[in-house]
Amino acid sequence: MVEDEGRIRDIILDYFTAHGMACDVAREGIEALAYIRDKDYDVMILDVLMPRLDGFALCKEIRKKSNVPILFLTALGSEEDTLTGYALGADDYVAKPFSLAVLLAKTRALIRRGHGEDPSGVLTCGAITVDTRGHLCQVLGAEVKLSPREYELLLCFMRHKGQVMSREQLLDQVWGMDFQGEDRAVDVRIRSLRLALGAAGGQIKTLYRMGYKLEEESS
Repeated sequence: MVEDEGRIRDIILDYFTAHGMACDVAREGIEALAYIRDKDYDVMILDVLMPRLDGFALCKEIRKKSNVPILFLTALGSEEDTLTGYALGADDYVAKPFSLAVLLAKTRALIRRGHGEDPSGVLTCGAITVDTRGHLCQVLGAEVKLSPREYELLLCFMRHKGQVMSREQLLDQVWGMDFQGEDRAVDVRIRSLRLALGAAGGQIKTLYRMGYKLEEESS
């Protein structure tokens, strides 16, 4: 995230961190260029009005070497400014003032798109298929009935397949940051999800003291 206003920077960082997102921050464009020389990112959020190197100029520099998804977050919300951002290679545009929840949702959507999620909304992992538009789950072509919580938990795994997800991350992304219960609620729901998935339930692996991971093959 590249943002020169400290208050906005801190608010977004705190909110994203609370929702399981790791985020590096830069105060202006030149500092951001140093970051992208050393790291690959899933998405970049850029302000436009910044000292030294503004967001539009920074976007042009990034596009010379990377197709990383870019979201502009800026007070410049006119149609002309928005079209300029898209013309320079931005993937999305959010005008200030903004909703933190919407910003997070758009950021996650860009990350999924960057990771190759099918635009039809269909996700696959091994024997499991999830149609996010129809809220349907299939195992080897047969429909599986899931509770709303089981569906959201499976969807979280599908969107992070191959990644270790801690109980805290799952609670935050599936139950929400306001959940007041025990983290063992995750274990209980995963047991029921495995049962519902039948033969594909073994694709959800338990990693001792680390969390859970969805893999392509059952054990």
